[in-house]
Amino acid sequence: MDPIAIGLWTTGGMLVLVFIGMRVAFAAGLAGFVGLLWLRWNGFDYDPAKFMKALTISVKISGQVPHSKIAAQALSLIPTFILIGYLAYYAKLTTALFEAAKRWIAWVPGGLAVSTVFATAGFAAVSGASVATAAVFARIAIPEMLKIGYNKQFAAGVVAAGGTLASLIPPSAILVIYAIIVEQDVGKLLLAGFIPGAFSAMVYAGLIIGIAVIFKNVGPPVTGFTWRERFAALPPALPIVAVVVIIIFFVYNPFGDAWGTPTEGGAVGAFIVFLMALYRGMRWAQLKDALLETAKLTVMIFSIIWGVLIYVRFLGFADLPGVFSDWITSLDMAPLLILICILLAYAVLGMFMDAIGMLLLTLPVVYPAVMALNGGEYVTAADSAFGMNGTMCAIWFGILVVKMAEFCLITPPIGLNCFVVAGVRDDLTVQDVFKGVTPFFLADGVTIALLVAFPGIVLWLPSLVG
Repeated sequence: MDPIAIGLWTTGGMLVLVFIGMRVAFAAGLAGFVGLLWLRWNGFDYDPAKFMKALTISVKISGQVPHSKIAAQALSLIPTFILIGYLAYYAKLTTALFEAAKRWIAWVPGGLAVSTVFATAGFAAVSGASVATAAVFARIAIPEMLKIGYNKQFAAGVVAAGGTLASLIPPSAILVIYAIIVEQDVGKLLLAGFIPGAFSAMVYAGLIIGIAVIFKNVGPPVTGFTWRERFAALPPALPIVAVVVIIIFFVYNPFGDAWGTPTEGGAVGAFIVFLMALYRGMRWAQLKDALLETAKLTVMIFSIIWGVLIYVRFLGFADLPGVFSDWITSLDMAPLLILICILLAYAVLGMFMDAIGMLLLTLPVVYPAVMALNGGEYVTAADSAFGMNGTMCAIWFGILVVKMAEFCLITPPIGLNCFVVAGVRDDLTVQDVFKGVTPFFLADGVTIALLVAFPGIVLWLPSLVG
């Protein structure tokens, strides 16, 4: 049988396993192993005497792949970024952020919801996990909104949508994963996420204000804070700014040489937040909880990576990425229209798969196709289809797919952030959260459209580092 046919049949089988409920890590790992075995035995013309040899080769390849890839130093960023988020919660930085945002912004229509969005954006700047952000602010912000008469579905939707900002605003675990898979510079990708992340928060805020103006009973403003109270709320929130600045200077120092690698920046950031948490009264039980939650989330992410990398190795042997790239570039359509179709496909696929698993499974095939559409890895901006060189195209596409991953965190039936918010709040059902988050689909659509139409929003910061 042709290797391409084997690749298609195996991929189809893996998708069936995912859709019937098998975890992505196990479905991808199993499909990759079976595909490798099938390819090897096919090469031996299905000789029964050679089956054990094919099996041995497949086992060796499957066993070597996870360690060889996971040993990459850049992946050590993921647990440090996640740990920063949990330690910041126990250091009460999240409460300080929300209080500062509330005192300065809550006077506008829908002000408390807008404050929640900006507070989640601030917390996202020290946390690499959307799930953790949603869980933290479901405890902090929803009670405050319900207290002054917010619709509970709308309040839940604000928190679930605001939590997605952690996927884009550095430090972002999913941006690190993208960089590893497509072999691009982690530092540039992290820098590229800042402006689109802030832009997404602004679009969310604009949507909330518009809804509050049209529907008067949705989000009443909060007034009565004096200027003294507003300024008094700033110092407790300043440590967040300090940590962000330190991480930025480690990744990229705008005044000279970088202080260190992104990995070192993540470790230093985690240590600083740890000291803040101790200073603010964190005890052993809370530290243990932070470490355990970090370990659980890290193991989940790494398990998905292990399984998917076995599948990716199989795809390489089957040459499916190359065939898909050739097919995409042969289509009689404008490259930008093809890109839009790919993004729409991500929106549909995200309804049935978790964000990290979806990106890991699709990028080995889709990324080479997008790069081929632009003119290849080494194309110049003048000769490219999208008006940017290969490196900038990789960064731009990375931000687009991560934004699509954010979108998938709130889409039914799998939207993980919605389940997290409902799980934290006993007075909310998953259906309540999905209803409340529906208006934010429009906001994400607007953001993605503008990022596609104006790549400079994404590329300006990374272009400064050359």
